[in-house]
Amino acid sequence: MTTSIAFVGAGPTTLYALHALLAQGAGSARITVFEANKVAGCGSPYSPDWNDRAMLSNIASIEIPPLYDTLADWLGARTSAELEALDIDRTSLDERTFVPRIALGQYFESRFAIMVERARAAGVMIEVKTGCRVVDAANRKAGVELSFMSPPSRRTTKAVFDHVVLATGHQWPSRQHAQPGYFLSPWPASVLAELPATTVGIRGSSLTAIDTAVALATSHGEFVQCDGRLVYKSMPGTDGFHITMMSRKGLLPEADFFFPLPHPPLQHCTPEAVAAAVDRGPMGLLDAVFDLFRRELIQIDPGYAAETGLHQGTLETFAEAYFARRAAVDPFVWAAANLKEARANHAAQVTVPWRDAILRMHEIVAVIVPHLDTGEFDRFSRVFKPIFVDIYAGVPHESIERMLALHAAGKLEVLAVGDDYAVDTRCPEGGARVTIDVATRHFPVFIEATGQPALSGIQFPFLSLLEQGIVRDEVANDAPDVVRGIAVDDLFRPVNAPLPMDRLFCLSLPFLMGRYPFAQGITSSHEMGGIVGRRLALIMNTAKPAVDFADTAA
Repeated sequence: MTTSIAFVGAGPTTLYALHALLAQGAGSARITVFEANKVAGCGSPYSPDWNDRAMLSNIASIEIPPLYDTLADWLGARTSAELEALDIDRTSLDERTFVPRIALGQYFESRFAIMVERARAAGVMIEVKTGCRVVDAANRKAGVELSFMSPPSRRTTKAVFDHVVLATGHQWPSRQHAQPGYFLSPWPASVLAELPATTVGIRGSSLTAIDTAVALATSHGEFVQCDGRLVYKSMPGTDGFHITMMSRKGLLPEADFFFPLPHPPLQHCTPEAVAAAVDRGPMGLLDAVFDLFRRELIQIDPGYAAETGLHQGTLETFAEAYFARRAAVDPFVWAAANLKEARANHAAQVTVPWRDAILRMHEIVAVIVPHLDTGEFDRFSRVFKPIFVDIYAGVPHESIERMLALHAAGKLEVLAVGDDYAVDTRCPEGGARVTIDVATRHFPVFIEATGQPALSGIQFPFLSLLEQGIVRDEVANDAPDVVRGIAVDDLFRPVNAPLPMDRLFCLSLPFLMGRYPFAQGITSSHEMGGIVGRRLALIMNTAKPAVDFADTAA
């Protein structure tokens, strides 16, 4: 009996799910992969259609779970012409090198092609439909029915599958240009190249905002090496070009720091200790886990613990102390000093203990999120989560160099707006007005660049699954109006849904970020995709006819 499996989306999450499935045996599966873009494998974060060539990924080969070859090995096998086309210097390549996003996209494209080729050679029936957009999904008696539009006719076709994996990846507004001068996102970056040399406001100061600033800057000038440092040279006629990045704290992200892989084990904030805290119930859970976090830092880096008052501190006082020193210094002065330190530590392979410890703890602590009541969930999101995000969202050294070069050229400032500010996007003259306290500034161009937001069920792209009650929001009992993404179990199956248990898997990251607050990037794609791929392999190798619960009940 042939079992049909469909993957909707062909980015890294599907790659890792498919890799795990094929590694354990796909049995007699017939696999179909749907991809809306013309090329399968890279996903929008690494697609040449979405990214400027100057945009850098913030994950190096050493951190990327390999697919047949590591990224570093794959790049090392490219010709000089291929590397030059990707703006990569062969002499600088190693397992910790950060490369352009489009280079990472080409790596995943090649891995996907090899995966499909090897699967077919092993007798697996696999079809890849590129340029094919799935527009709806619905549960039927025989399976999940997908409605999709294929080239060249663009007519809607329907097909039913025994198992469907939804891995639609990042989801940005369908209209990037909401109104004159105001952009809901910086993607695709090609649109930014058409903007005039004017005053630009960017909401955000992290990697997405840096990518936005770099794309704008390379449209009106270039970054060049001069006397051993990177400088920005603007084109003639671009004197009016200036960028203001705005965020609550007005901080730039820190430069990528050196850490050993594999990580050494933790002593206090361990998965077992956190699981035991969860088992004791939600009352006091967040503070109990913060205590494990605090004890870990005190043991690993006593000096840092003393400096931040950790011995007697609370979660709130530590969060304030964590950002206090940076907030008290000009962001570009801090960035220059931090970059110098990070480079020296990389060269000497020195790890800053407290940074590495927080990095190791973020995924361990994240498991408590589904167990927090509404007040503690809000507290976690406001106070604890920003610390972890700041650590794991370190950026390539070259990205900091570029920000320093733009600032030195008088083209960039970073502004702290705090919590009490307003953005008015209904300006007759276009763009947006930003009001901080009583001061208002107008930006002829204003770009939202705060990264992928967590999405709720109402924004789910497949309406029929919502109408059938299969995909729904995770709602807190003590606050029905607060949602935490869609309700799925640990295998990413819809919870309490009227369909067979393993018929549908939801791996669309924006809809999972409420439950999995750090579920972004390739390592998350690997972990989540692997869970679903291994589950599918188990199903294939112990296949029994599925029973439609709704049909049985009828």
